[in-house]
Amino acid sequence: MKNDLLFDFTVDKSSKTVFINREFAAELSLVWDAFTKPEILDQWVAPKPWSSKTKYMNFEVGGKRFYAMVSPEGQERWSIQQYTSITPKTNFKMYNTFADKDENPELPGSEWDYNFSEQSGKTKLSITIYNESLARLERMIEMGFKEGFEITIDNLENLLETLSKK
Repeated sequence: MKNDLLFDFTVDKSSKTVFINREFAAELSLVWDAFTKPEILDQWVAPKPWSSKTKYMNFEVGGKRFYAMVSPEGQERWSIQQYTSITPKTNFKMYNTFADKDENPELPGSEWDYNFSEQSGKTKLSITIYNESLARLERMIEMGFKEGFEITIDNLENLLETLSKK
């Protein structure tokens, strides 16, 4: 990670919320695409040695992304993301829940709110993740969410650097 770029990760158990702020040395449209296009998402969103496999993604209000994180041994951990609000290149919101391979959700889930802005050639991303239960938040933490998120953001930073050169 480039040292001059903001990265803040805060867990507030009292509100069952995770707050993430991150800057990227890339244009807003490229960062937006990295979060909203499955062919780009699958290149960075899984912490190595895991990979991401999107079965389908309809990035529209009411649409879904159904995808799996796949272990090196081939074990699949499925999730559903349902898009609840989209303001192009500025904000999108989704409801996220773990699921089985047949799309049966494991409730409770979490509400994700992504906000994008650009200033002085940098893109700032602010993510708020509200969990419906403290148990779900604690499960995310126990599963290594922060560490995994840091790895995936480093993956994204490297990919953005490559894509920016094209």
